[in-house]
Amino acid sequence: MGGVLLCMSCAASAMADVNTPYSMYGYGVMGNRATSKQRQMGGVGYAMQSGRQINAMNPASYASIDSLTFLWDMGANVASQWSSDDSGSNHSWGGGLQYVTMQFPLSKYMGMSIGMVPLTQVGYAFGEDIKFGARQNQGSGGINQAYAGVSGKVGGLSLGVNVSYDFGTIQNDVYASPTSASQSLFEQIMEIRDWNIVAGLQYCQPLDKTNSLTLGATYSPKKSFHGKTWLTLQDLTSDTRPDTVAYSGMKGKYYSPQTLGVGLAYRHERVHSILIEADFTWQQWSKAEFSSLTDAAGQVVFQGMRFNDRRTFAVGGEYAHNVRGSYLERMPWRIGGFFTRDYLKVGANSVKEFGLSLGTGFTAPRAKTMINVGLEWRHRYSAPVNMLTENYLSLNIGVNFNEVMFYKRKIN
Repeated sequence: MGGVLLCMSCAASAMADVNTPYSMYGYGVMGNRATSKQRQMGGVGYAMQSGRQINAMNPASYASIDSLTFLWDMGANVASQWSSDDSGSNHSWGGGLQYVTMQFPLSKYMGMSIGMVPLTQVGYAFGEDIKFGARQNQGSGGINQAYAGVSGKVGGLSLGVNVSYDFGTIQNDVYASPTSASQSLFEQIMEIRDWNIVAGLQYCQPLDKTNSLTLGATYSPKKSFHGKTWLTLQDLTSDTRPDTVAYSGMKGKYYSPQTLGVGLAYRHERVHSILIEADFTWQQWSKAEFSSLTDAAGQVVFQGMRFNDRRTFAVGGEYAHNVRGSYLERMPWRIGGFFTRDYLKVGANSVKEFGLSLGTGFTAPRAKTMINVGLEWRHRYSAPVNMLTENYLSLNIGVNFNEVMFYKRKIN
């Protein structure tokens, strides 16, 4: 337990890095709560129930845990990125810790999970020549989410809720270097300290002794961000401190969107094990305000933004040939894909992304611990005018520890 809490305390500063100019808009590139297993299946999870894997995408799933089991799961990745635009192509490497979660039973019909996952990520660095000088842009940070959730079930119906503390700092810098003047730094910072809530349900309907359907759904309301944002100007060739040009509280001016997720899963369990799931996610970012920053004279010094509603379609499957067979026959094989129309808008262009994934799981000898290893390919672009094309190939690794923590041993 102590090791898990230590990992979670370090997670905020070690979440996976991104490297994309698209992350300079809004709050950055959105993440999700998918574990390594779920990423191998295209990122599905709203209808997924398992007593051996943590599913932070839908808090209703926590009640499916066995009453004697303690789970904790952590995942990391290594990603290779290729990008290209009118100015040429570029290659870079990235990666890091993605999430840390744990789950345990509260009773025979109730479960609880706590963890740390990335909500958004910002990371970019690029420069360009401008008239009479040069300009460099760079950004870093993001929003992390520390959550705690509980779930209970009655018959085939499970209900759950996550309450999260969302925190992080987003920093966007512009270095202006005129040929006939000193270099200046314009720095816009958002410091977010907030809370959020996600409610979920799952209903499992057996079709017969070996087949079942599960319907899952989650909902979170539109909510104002809390925190503060400000813009500073600094002359880098002098010893002067940065001058705060504009400052504003975020409450009532910056919002997270209303979000709905639904999924349907089919499961077959006999000799073979088959799981197929399809998910849809809708986030109403078009109604989520992102206000401008103004100075003391009322002049706009940082332009506000408008977003698209974010929509994601995902489908994935898992297959094990013989759940009671040899080691190779018990190994699960997973595949999936997704398509996203992102919330980000670049002028009149929408940012879109699609990807494919596959992977498997290795069970540790004489234990229920599962090591999930998968590959994921992502393609990101803008439309109708494609300003920048990005391709990612990432190796995702997750370790899911499954321990019997509440078993009372007999004393002879």
